[in-house]
Amino acid sequence: MSISASAVLVDLNISIWTARKLDKKVSEEINVAKNTTTNAGNYSKNLLAGSGTLAEINKYAAGIRHWHNTQTLPWSDNGTRMLPMANFMEYKQGLNIRIQTLQTLFDKFYIEYPQLVNDAANKLGSLFDVSEYPDLDTVKSKFRCKYIFSPMPEAGDFRLDVAQEDLESLRSQYEASLNSRLAEAMQSQWDKLHDLLSRMSEKLVEPEGEDKRRWHDTFITNAHELCSMLGHLNVAGDPKLDEAKRKLEHAMHGVDIDDIKEDIDVREDVKAKLDKILSDYSW
Repeated sequence: MSISASAVLVDLNISIWTARKLDKKVSEEINVAKNTTTNAGNYSKNLLAGSGTLAEINKYAAGIRHWHNTQTLPWSDNGTRMLPMANFMEYKQGLNIRIQTLQTLFDKFYIEYPQLVNDAANKLGSLFDVSEYPDLDTVKSKFRCKYIFSPMPEAGDFRLDVAQEDLESLRSQYEASLNSRLAEAMQSQWDKLHDLLSRMSEKLVEPEGEDKRRWHDTFITNAHELCSMLGHLNVAGDPKLDEAKRKLEHAMHGVDIDDIKEDIDVREDVKAKLDKILSDYSW
């Protein structure tokens, strides 16, 4: 099966109004007061200082972007990601749920906006300038969350009126680029696995003296979640990656956080299995 049949490309775009404005007058006053000989800096003011909803929107949007990156593979420098069809429905459903929640936060902010402008008049003092606040319709246009799927390109899909020799050269160059991007996407999954294994192994080293480790459920759940994602994201069908995933699943099978906390033998056994995985592959 070709890569074009086993994955799609996805672009996720989230736009949020920053509610920040460069104050040229204050910037100039600071430069003069500090006796600088050049524009040493700029003063940017927060038009809606203290808006909890806007801060919540930014935090939630950052969470969506992080989740999006864990569910997909890197593809291009402009932010386009590759989504394996094995993860398509789960990704789409999860993203739609998150977008609905984000839209609810947008709507909450729109309701609060007139009052936030009034509050800013008191909070910003002489820095307040009502002309810097857009009307509500303009504000709404600054908030957006959308995504688009597009097909994976075919390496030989060139329809150009050029000499056959040039056409073959274009095809060859593009196929090399396509293979390079796929290799980088798969390497990113090996990197994630190596990073997790290394951190877990380091965590399992017994501390010196009377110091004690602090253990959290994520020590277990992060391993299970990565194994689940590797099952979806192995779009190239790399048998070694699948094998490494199974070894990690075996290493963590039946282990819970209480075992890790209380039993040094369990910790040493798990560490030995993780270290074996690390030594089995050329990272």
